[in-house]
Amino acid sequence: MAERKHFQLEIVTPQGMVFSDQVESVVAPAIDGYFGVLAGHIPLMTALRVGEIRVRRRGEVIRFATSGGFAEVLPTRMIILAETAEEASKIDVARAMAARERALKRLRERGPDVDVERARAALSRAINRLRVAGQGVTGWA
Repeated sequence: MAERKHFQLEIVTPQGMVFSDQVESVVAPAIDGYFGVLAGHIPLMTALRVGEIRVRRRGEVIRFATSGGFAEVLPTRMIILAETAEEASKIDVARAMAARERALKRLRERGPDVDVERARAALSRAINRLRVAGQGVTGWA
């Protein structure tokens, strides 16, 4: 049987290290679409957007919700510097639902002091967290 190739993945946020281990593959949300990484990938640096990071480790898929950041890929290592990164099983669904409702309320009311772009960004982050947590939530429902 052929030996599997692995590489080191580190996911770091301003709060500290979120994940550090040898992995088989990573799929991450670049600003121009999702991209996949395997051991031996050519060097790459890219910005990340709100989305889901999927990590395959020892045959298991681990999912993270991220709100953007940067990824550096080297042949034997990948470092993700993320604004936020939450493992799916650790997402506080009630808190994410409340954030979604607050953002929707701000967008519906659109008073003179509402920053529409900020509200849309908050809605996008909340929906992403809920989707990664397996809640199947859409934006305007």
